[in-house]
Amino acid sequence: MSFRERPVLVYDGDCGFCTASVRFLERRVPTSAEVVAFQFADLGSLGIDAEQASYEVVWVARDGRTYGGAQGIARLLVDAGKLWRPLGMVAMVPPFRWLAHGLYRLVANNRYRLPGGTPACALPPGQRPGSG
Repeated sequence: MSFRERPVLVYDGDCGFCTASVRFLERRVPTSAEVVAFQFADLGSLGIDAEQASYEVVWVARDGRTYGGAQGIARLLVDAGKLWRPLGMVAMVPPFRWLAHGLYRLVANNRYRLPGGTPACALPPGQRPGSG
C-alpha cells in the first residue's frame, strides 16, 4: 500500500454544481487534503478510475484507501476537525450512514438541476461537450 503526504479529494471539474460545492467546502471546511478535479488528476496513481470519479466525489486517504460519495464527504469532515469531526463520525455509522448515502445519491443524480449545475452534468464524461 502506498502512503501519501496528504489525503486527496477528487471531484468532477466539468460539473458546475460540483465545482461550486467544492469551492464552498474550501472556504468553510478546513482540510489537509489536496482538492483536485479528476480531469487533472493522475487517477491511476490514486487508485480510482474516471467512471467512479464522474459518479461521485472520492476521498483518497493517506494510506491509499478510497471512500466514495457520502463516505468521502464524511472523511473530509473528520479530517477538518473541530465541529466538523463529530458530524463526519456520525455519517459513518448506521443508520446515519445509510441516510447520508441516500441524500448524497439524490443530490448527485440531480446535480444538473441544482444551482450551478449545467445540462453537461447529466451526461457521462465521454458525451460531454469538448470530450472528443
